Amino acid sequence: MIPINNNVVKKVFKKIREYQKIVVARHVGPDPDAIASTIALRDSIRLTFPEKEVVAVGLGVSKFKYYGILDKIEPEQYQGCLLIVLDVPNINRVDGIDGLAYQEIMKIDHHPAEDIKGPVDWTDETSCSTCQMIAELILKTPLKLDTKIAGNLYLGIVSDSDRFLLSYTTNKTFQVVHDLIRASKLDFTSLYNYLYDRSLDEVKFQGYIAMNMKVTENGLGYLVIPSDIIKEYHVDLATPANLINSFNFIREVTVWTFITEDVKNKVYKVSIRSHGPIINELASKYHGGGHKYASGARITSEEEVESFIKDLDALCEEYKRASISNL
Repeated sequence: MIPINNNVVKKVFKKIREYQKIVVARHVGPDPDAIASTIALRDSIRLTFPEKEVVAVGLGVSKFKYYGILDKIEPEQYQGCLLIVLDVPNINRVDGIDGLAYQEIMKIDHHPAEDIKGPVDWTDETSCSTCQMIAELILKTPLKLDTKIAGNLYLGIVSDSDRFLLSYTTNKTFQVVHDLIRASKLDFTSLYNYLYDRSLDEVKFQGYIAMNMKVTENGLGYLVIPSDIIKEYHVDLATPANLINSFNFIREVTVWTFITEDVKNKVYKVSIRSHGPIINELASKYHGGGHKYASGARITSEEEVESFIKDLDALCEEYKRASISNL
């Protein structure tokens, strides 16, 4: 069985049982883990407590419509609710809660803790994904599970662990997946198309990234993607972030980042990955955060973009020097 902190899980379930109105939210610019965990938790609570008013909020992404439909709400209808935030440690990055007067906030997340604090805070940096944590919660409490919920959780785990390739994958990850499949009789092999099915436009866009990514002598790979390129290739603003793990095994690259111009919101959306240098502290400097080796940020000007690239390259240079001195 899954080794987990039963005390915190009991507290999470008790708090869910306590409230009639519950809003589940996650970070802006969601990835499969964020979307899947949000919808899976909402659906599990609804299945267990049909009398409760439970919604999952945030801007939807057409690419992730398989996971389910998010809810559009009037914030005043959920005054005094329990707000559960998933996959995000920073209140400024929570999507869809503007004007929401919640009674309490509860966080379930696998990123390093930041400013979200509530009566129950379940932060587990050893977990590969928030979906892993939601699966643990359901499997260890009276919350109910069906095949659709299990499928969403499985896809979130596979996505955030990059098919179990990343260091955040542990023996507990495989135990959770084992128990999830056994409990739901999930036909997991039929689900992969929902993660890996791509349009020809997206494949061509991946080729554009490969052809145009710049690599410094310190091992930083980077690309600033203007909004007109996004339009030219008929992809959406989430596509660069969704493709970043596809560039995981380039010998000359230690850290790589895609910086995507979002004209509508007047920001640059940044995704960062690393094979060595710790990047989440630098991401925090640029209005973001995340894991030590997988982070994101939001940058507000071209000057800040230049500063960010310079700082990231300096981080790579420092890491390179330290690696040489340790030889």
